[in-house]
Amino acid sequence: MAQYDFIVIGGGIIGLATARQLQQDHPGSTIAVLEKESRLALHQTGRNSGVIHAGVYYTPGSLKAKFCREGNLATKEFCREHKIPFRETGKLLVATTHAELGRMQDLLERCRQNDIPTEVLNQQQLQEKEPNVVGLGATWVPSTGIVDYARITHQLAALFTSAGGEIHTNCQVIGIRENQGVEITSSIGRFSAQFVVGCAGLHSDRLIRMLGKEPEFRILPFRGEYFQLPVDKRRIVSHPIYPIPNPELPFLGIHLTPMSDGSLTVGPNATLALAREGYSRWSMNLRDLIDMFSYAGLYRLIGTYPGPTLSELKNSLYRPGYLKLAQRYCPQIELKDLCPYPSGVRAQAVRADGKTLDDFLFVKGEHSLIVGNAPSPAATSALPIARHICEQVKELLG
Repeated sequence: MAQYDFIVIGGGIIGLATARQLQQDHPGSTIAVLEKESRLALHQTGRNSGVIHAGVYYTPGSLKAKFCREGNLATKEFCREHKIPFRETGKLLVATTHAELGRMQDLLERCRQNDIPTEVLNQQQLQEKEPNVVGLGATWVPSTGIVDYARITHQLAALFTSAGGEIHTNCQVIGIRENQGVEITSSIGRFSAQFVVGCAGLHSDRLIRMLGKEPEFRILPFRGEYFQLPVDKRRIVSHPIYPIPNPELPFLGIHLTPMSDGSLTVGPNATLALAREGYSRWSMNLRDLIDMFSYAGLYRLIGTYPGPTLSELKNSLYRPGYLKLAQRYCPQIELKDLCPYPSGVRAQAVRADGKTLDDFLFVKGEHSLIVGNAPSPAATSALPIARHICEQVKELLG
């Protein structure tokens, strides 16, 4: 049995940021990362919009707001230090109706409380900044950026291993037992540690159950479908373009995002996936299906949002419906411009009453801490999340 002081389960950006922070906080400790895939950052970390968020939408005083504000600065500083390319593009939140103009005022107040610099643009100023975008007005958020989070993860991994850390890939955790430390059974053997941190994203609730606890939520997978615009349309906008979100709905809506590789994507939508790693429309996993359809929270969630649920499903199956959402603020996009692009799956934590968990959640054991819920902006916030985890670890270790 391989023995360590600390084990981190999960090889995404939060897992590697946590492993690296543990290494810095506990010099000389033996630390390992267990990742079930053959490579790091293959799931949520490597399948997102690549946006360095500013924190516009998040409730003042929440962990989301705190971590995002700190993470925006920390991510850029990490990239500068390690020469990882990123762009501080800024972001436009575009209001296309008078109702959205009203909601924009609420967002501006939230930005003020979260200490996020913004600028209000009228219709003419919006046209000057983005000639191909239409709207009645917009909010300009200059601190938003674009980066490749998988590249950040691999840099964290390089720092971790060069300082003596070990990464075990193709290592799926099968069982966890706390007993004067923690014993882990995996697909490649057994491990033990004085303390374990779980950063398993789409499988966080299962890790909690392995520890003998019943989580207050279940992970429901929502596939986010993206499209990529053709080369001749890549410069149709210069900045990320977002709609003004409806606060009564759990998802933001599709947006236009210039990516770090120079491409331009449209998306994501949000439709229930048939597997936790169901990146294609018809990917199914029997265990995941049983988990979902035996859970009362799924039906209560759908019952709360029947219209949006059907609309998202329709637009997933009917591409012109998806296109119409993008054309509200960028009418120059045509159906033929929606080229294939990899989908992502969002780990949506939902309680039994159908309510979504919107903030970060950490579940503590005697010798363990599991990141139960890490919603967007988790990638932006990875470095401060890691610091927070390690502070909690110190307290639990006494």
